[in-house]
Amino acid sequence: MESKYITLSFFIIFLHFITFSNSKSIVKDLPGFDGHLPFTLETGYVGVGEDDAVQVFYYFVESERNPTEDPLLLYLTGGPGTSGLYPFLYQIGPLSFNFESSWKNNITLELNPNSWSKAVNVIFVDLPVGVGFSYAKTWEASRSSDSIVTLHSYKFLRKWLIENPRFLSNPLYISGISYMGIIVPNVALEIYNDNERGSQPQLNIKGCLLVSPLTDKFIDFNSRIEAAHRLALISDDIYQATKETCHGNYIDNDPENTLCSSNLEHVDECTNGINFSNILDPLCDETNMKPTCREAANIFIDAWANNKDVQEALNVREGIIEKWEFTNTSIRYNLDKEDTIYYSYDVFSSIADHQQLLTKSCQVLIICGDHDMTFPCVGQEKWISSLNLSIESPWEPWFVSKQVAGYQMTYAQSQYSLKFATIKGAGHSVALYKPKEAFAMMDRWLASHTYSSGS
Repeated sequence: MESKYITLSFFIIFLHFITFSNSKSIVKDLPGFDGHLPFTLETGYVGVGEDDAVQVFYYFVESERNPTEDPLLLYLTGGPGTSGLYPFLYQIGPLSFNFESSWKNNITLELNPNSWSKAVNVIFVDLPVGVGFSYAKTWEASRSSDSIVTLHSYKFLRKWLIENPRFLSNPLYISGISYMGIIVPNVALEIYNDNERGSQPQLNIKGCLLVSPLTDKFIDFNSRIEAAHRLALISDDIYQATKETCHGNYIDNDPENTLCSSNLEHVDECTNGINFSNILDPLCDETNMKPTCREAANIFIDAWANNKDVQEALNVREGIIEKWEFTNTSIRYNLDKEDTIYYSYDVFSSIADHQQLLTKSCQVLIICGDHDMTFPCVGQEKWISSLNLSIESPWEPWFVSKQVAGYQMTYAQSQYSLKFATIKGAGHSVALYKPKEAFAMMDRWLASHTYSSGS
């Protein structure tokens, strides 16, 4: 009888393995790219949540240097609501669009010379549920929140590593951009705490890497006024008058404070025509995109990802979504946006998570574009200052090709360290504007903490 139970148990495990294994595949070719892909790309689904009702789609790119030793990055895309395909094709991934030919109705892909996969293994994911090719099996599972995204990100990563145990020993970093600054520190904290509780397998967590992160919804949005002044978008007089009448609070100002409201209107008049993603870029009309608009890439991504041949090549499950969108606008956050039926913005600040990470053996990198008005560098400096860390290395320039690429400062406490680095001339999606510099900062920082073949 006992042998029958053992046989049945192995059979169940085998069925589970087959089901799980069938949900992933290696992609050799992609429409628009000439020839076989010169890097290893794996795509697939991982089930999370109750009864695996949430099916998370992912794109995994092996490091082109030494995948067995190089760090592993889980990369979460901002919004929330933006597909992992966006950074994969347009920011830090191994491919990008050839814009010259793509504008001629011939969407083609080319290699990105500054792909982060040249130094690290990267998992791009479609989270929250309802983003990109991820989907829910039930109505209940289609609803999400900041807290649920944290849980799903952690469960996804743990399941993926169990299925890919050869990466369990690689140094692990939780990374992300923009709104994911609310999520990333909490995911990292979950891993540290679970490791301390003795969960198996142990994940080799080393820290966090954050690009232009939203960390505190008051500090970061409120800092836009000071950033506008520093960038000479508003005059000294306008800034001082607004600061005094609003008492430094530009978000929760009293509606009966007419002087504050009047000054804020003046600020809006000066900044409404500015592209907050990068103040040096033109403000483009989404209904009439031009080749000079960086946002025009959205047109190509939308057309490419909705092509049936593309979805077949990526091994997307047929019929699961009506239309792929690079951003799910029903989820995407705006200042003062109320919860929707699909999403609850239930985390206001991740500063408390950062404070708890101070007690861990944790390295953190914050990268900020100095022409970003979405979540300006001055806001990053304010919340970092609130951690009350000791300065290990003072503010100084850092260089790429013998030119100043930006400025950096390092803080430390026991086994914890935090590097804050600006990138000169970059906007919100740092790697989009300064790809060489973004890669250099990431690679140097990781090499200073981990061992790899290129270190």
